[in-house]
This record gives sequence, structure tokens and C-alpha cells, in this order.
Amino acid sequence: MPKRNFSWKNKRVLVTGACGFIGSHLAERLAAAGARVRALVFYHPQGSWGWLDSLPGETLATLEVVPGDVRDAQAVRQAVKGMDAVFHLAALIGIPYSYHAPESYVDTNVKGTLNVLLAARDHGTPRLLVTSTSEVYGTAKFVPIDESHPLQGQSPYSATKIGADRLAESFFRSFSLPVTTVRPFNTYGPRQSSRAVIPTIITQLLAGHREIRLGSLEPTRDFVYVKDTVEGFVRIAESETALGEEINIATGKEISVGELAGELIRQINPKARIVCEKRRVRPENGEVERLCGCNDKIHRLTGWQPRTSLEKGLAETIRWFGDNSNGNGRKAHLYHI
Repeated sequence: MPKRNFSWKNKRVLVTGACGFIGSHLAERLAAAGARVRALVFYHPQGSWGWLDSLPGETLATLEVVPGDVRDAQAVRQAVKGMDAVFHLAALIGIPYSYHAPESYVDTNVKGTLNVLLAARDHGTPRLLVTSTSEVYGTAKFVPIDESHPLQGQSPYSATKIGADRLAESFFRSFSLPVTTVRPFNTYGPRQSSRAVIPTIITQLLAGHREIRLGSLEPTRDFVYVKDTVEGFVRIAESETALGEEINIATGKEISVGELAGELIRQINPKARIVCEKRRVRPENGEVERLCGCNDKIHRLTGWQPRTSLEKGLAETIRWFGDNSNGNGRKAHLYHI
């Protein structure tokens, strides 16, 4: 197992998308390790910093929060300047919405990533991580899916992430940019948005619904607890052998949506039942039927392995959503695209 002798103490680190689900957890983790974290958050006229607002005051006080937009090249250049490492997580997510607004995904996921790559190149940033997604693989042609698996754009969202991945590869090959493409599988946990399947099920159950409305139940996913995902990012950034690589963060285990819903029903309300709703079903050729990732590469390069079982991670997530300040106001009766 690779030895860890890297210290984040006083390292200047930028996290784009720090206001989001994974980004807020990553900013919190890096701050706890002693890094000087600059958090790029999506500008909001009411001054919201997204999920960073939920962090303890003493943690938030250590962050340099910079409102901006990755689509703004000048804002990105200013944010990247002077950083020892950049974690690029800002993205437009949500597969169903990408069917309605594909151009928005190109602007944010492709052009936004290009802005980060250009800024990192021009400022000589020593370390850059670009966030991909397991959705770029499409329906598995073999499992577990390793990094050699073909890429397949089964939604406009995944297509834009493939484009961003290939841009990152080109900057490594053309300009020797010290970049790594990080490919998390299905991350879940506290602070996740309502459009994702686990919060969709939990919020319906906690709202007292006896009928849990879902789309297709057969697709399988490889679910990674958010703290494990964040630890994967940190370990990859510490590894010199990860430069120029594409690296999965996965558990190597899969579960169907129907089985997942059954486990959540068991933990929250065993009397509930599942109802399939047609409008929640993705287009036939757009649905990724099976995702199960191989984590051999990340373990070999960094020593990372998942620490949180699905049962425990779901229990922690349920507990967080059960807090009135977290679970309420999420409009459980609506279908969030």
C-alpha cells in the first residue's frame, strides 16, 4: 500500500462547486486537514453559499468564499491564481433536466471545464483534479467497470462530461498539465439534492407517503458514501502516480433501484410500497441499466478503499434528512428533474 507522507497544512486549495453536495464535504475535509481553502460558489443574489452555509461557524470562518461562475473565464482565472491544488467539481448535474436543456450543460460542463484547464495551465497550477462521473460509461458492457471501459453518451449530461474528460486528457498530453480525471460512481449522503434517487425515496417516506413513486426499478448502481468519495479525492490529489490518469471511485458492489428502495422502506416504514410512475422513466435508449465499478486502480495508486457499508451509510443519510431543518421543505410530492 502506498505510504502517505503528504501534508495539506497551509496548502492553498481551490474547490469549484464548493456550495454543492460533494464540494461542500470536500471543502470541509480539506479545511480540517489544515489547507487554506478557497471555495468558489455559484453566485446568488441573496448571498447564499449553498451547503457551505450549513457548516459549523468555526469551519466556515477558515474558508475564503468566492462567489462566481465557472462559465466566466475571468472569474475562473482569478480564483485559480496562486493555488497549489485545484479540485474542479462545479457542474450542471441531473440527467432528466439535460433532456430539456442540453445547451446549458455544454456551457457549464464543457466550457466551464475548459476555463479551469486554461487557467490552471496559464497559472502553472501544480495539481488539478477534474470531476467526471460513472455515467460516461453508459450501460455496462462488462463488470466490474474499469477505466478501460468504452465511453458512451446515453444522455446529454453524460455526453458533456465525456467532452470535459477528453479536454482534460488533451491538456495533459498537449501541455503536460498535471491533471487527473476523477470518476466517482453514485455518491450519496447528507446534503444530496432531491433529484437523486436516495433523497427521492427518503423524503417521500419521511413525509409519510405509503406509496413511493419511482421510475424504473431494474437498473443497478454502485453507491459510494460521500465521506468515502471525498477521501478518494484527497488520496488521488496526494498521489504523484495519479497524474494523467482517469480513476474510478467505486465500491465494486451493485444494487438495483428496487432493492435499494426496499432497504430504505425497511429502515423507515415497512408498510410502504413502491409505485412505478411513467413520467419518471427515462427514454428507453437513455437509461443506463447497469453500473458497477472496479476500484483496483485507486487502491493500487493510493491505498483507498470504501469504509462505509451501504446499510450504515443509508442510516446516516436517513438521520440527516430526518432533521426538520434538512428533510422538510423538499417538496416530496414533486418529481424533481
